[in-house]
Amino acid sequence: MPDPRPRTRLALAALAGAGAGLGQVPFALTPVALAALVVLGWLCRTASRPARAAWIGFAGGVGYFAFCLHWIFEPFLVEPEIHGWMAPFALVLISTGFALFWAAAFWGARRLSASGWRFALSFGAALGAAEMTRSLILTGFPWSLIGYVWSETPAAQIAAFTGPFGLTALTALGAGAVAALWAPGRRIAAAAGLAGLCVLPLALGALRLGDLPAIPVDAPIVRLVQPNAPQDEKWDPVLSGVFYDRLLDLTAGGARPALIVWPETALPVLLTPGAPELAQIAEAADGVPVALGANRAEGLRYWNSLAVIGRGGKILATYDKWHLVPFGEYVPLGRLASGLGLRGLAARDGFGYAAGPGPQILDLGAAGEVMPLICYEAIFPEEVGAAPTRPDWLLHVTNDAWFGTFAGPQQHLAQARMRAIEQGLPLLRAANTGISAVIDGKGRVLDAIPLGRAGRLDHPVPAALPPTVYARIGDWPAALAMALALLAAGLRRRRPAELP
Repeated sequence: MPDPRPRTRLALAALAGAGAGLGQVPFALTPVALAALVVLGWLCRTASRPARAAWIGFAGGVGYFAFCLHWIFEPFLVEPEIHGWMAPFALVLISTGFALFWAAAFWGARRLSASGWRFALSFGAALGAAEMTRSLILTGFPWSLIGYVWSETPAAQIAAFTGPFGLTALTALGAGAVAALWAPGRRIAAAAGLAGLCVLPLALGALRLGDLPAIPVDAPIVRLVQPNAPQDEKWDPVLSGVFYDRLLDLTAGGARPALIVWPETALPVLLTPGAPELAQIAEAADGVPVALGANRAEGLRYWNSLAVIGRGGKILATYDKWHLVPFGEYVPLGRLASGLGLRGLAARDGFGYAAGPGPQILDLGAAGEVMPLICYEAIFPEEVGAAPTRPDWLLHVTNDAWFGTFAGPQQHLAQARMRAIEQGLPLLRAANTGISAVIDGKGRVLDAIPLGRAGRLDHPVPAALPPTVYARIGDWPAALAMALALLAAGLRRRRPAELP
């Protein structure tokens, strides 16, 4: 029997996808997102055949990713005369491209089963696996994972055990279970299931939040500096000097911290040993080490780096960003792309940065041992867990001015908080235009400088918690559980053999 009003169902799927996006910050309407996911599950389950379910998944994915990632317009509007024409194509390509993963998940879920617990298992595991795959394949882009609809609630603490991919699969599993109940005669049970889907994760997360860590009395003080340099003015020959002087002013004076942190690409010149700017920074810091974002070069190769500047302007350590942003910091198939006029948005030379060697731990003396993360690197949970040794805390420098002043910077902060929860490690971040923040090992923002404001923040470093379950075992249990769930959903009950 064909689906009734298939176009209406596709439109409803797109609207439900956008509704699921309302669970992401800055809206954080978690109950609305969960209800929307249930609607998507019901549309998948009641599709007449797997191909129709795939179209439902595609429409829902387009609605979800177009809504969540609308900020992708912002980087192209920094230089609209050069890149502006690419903005609508970027949003269309990213939303439809990611929607293909949802299409495959919906097809697989409907193909395996359309009823009962088998559908719940297949929907949760297939959608969880699709989200994990899009986060890892090629260079990956784990932005707006379904599990992040819990980021502003106690349920985010579950990620300390499951990681973000496990939390995503569990959320989809719950939505699939409620969708499987939604049928005539079982509406009350479905409504109760939806209420349980909202309440149970909150209760479980609240258990972990019940024992909040105290900050040690001898914790090192770190100063975070936020210059508030809009991206379209940041490299202006006149205004860049204004922002640099602002950084120096915010660095100097006050109680003496153990470390001062400037944001990503804060240094207005190339990082070069003996540069006069380094001596000026050291003088303003009065001998306190300054960790700052800078571009550095060797010949024709450029790196997006973090450098630690000591007394006299000496470069004590450097870290080179190694997970670069495609089409932002480098252009895949660079020679071909340059022939078509495509240039890297964020690279100073226009065509890209070189990648650093990988995760690194920096010994910052009194401030402790830290794992540096530059901008985009903080969105990859498996890479934060790949540190050579366990650090005392995570240091995140970023320039979220690229993302505008609404959803992009707030979503980036939410993902940084998830990394702290997953690892049980405090995370301190300095952002050019905001949000600079001190985050403890349970993901709580202890203090912050708001978006669009210049300022500095002195705060003791929260204590590291014992390694979480996720920090110890990583993502393989979640991947294995999804595989087993798909296998279980695909099993068919054998009919008893007929008697002769």
